[in-house]
Amino acid sequence: MQGKKLFYFIGGIVLVLIVWISAETMTQPGVVDLAGEFKEMAFYRNENNTGPVIRVYAVYTTDSLWSEMREYGDFMPHTKYGNTKVFFFTDEATTPDNVQGKEPYFKEEFQSSCIAKYEKTAMGEVRFTKYPFF
Repeated sequence: MQGKKLFYFIGGIVLVLIVWISAETMTQPGVVDLAGEFKEMAFYRNENNTGPVIRVYAVYTTDSLWSEMREYGDFMPHTKYGNTKVFFFTDEATTPDNVQGKEPYFKEEFQSSCIAKYEKTAMGEVRFTKYPFF
């Protein structure tokens, strides 16, 4: 009898822990929780897995909420010693649908509609620039 109670007690603790960990995992904040609307229009990632990983995003947003854009950039994946760049545009028609890993990251005709640039450098330093091409 004593063995069954101990078994059920430990099983109950394990079950509570599984439910608690699952609930915490499912309620983590993400891009969908941000105030503005964000739509990823183009993405580039180089094939190099042993050296610096370069990620470049072109994102359409409906509003120029600077703090929300910075948070969006913080949510983007980043690799140690890699570089992540996110370019924000407010006009969907003038948002590039193709980006590359080297400068210029997209055609120059789109630079005038870029309202912000988020960059996380290889050392984890964050840079947020409003109107980077002006």
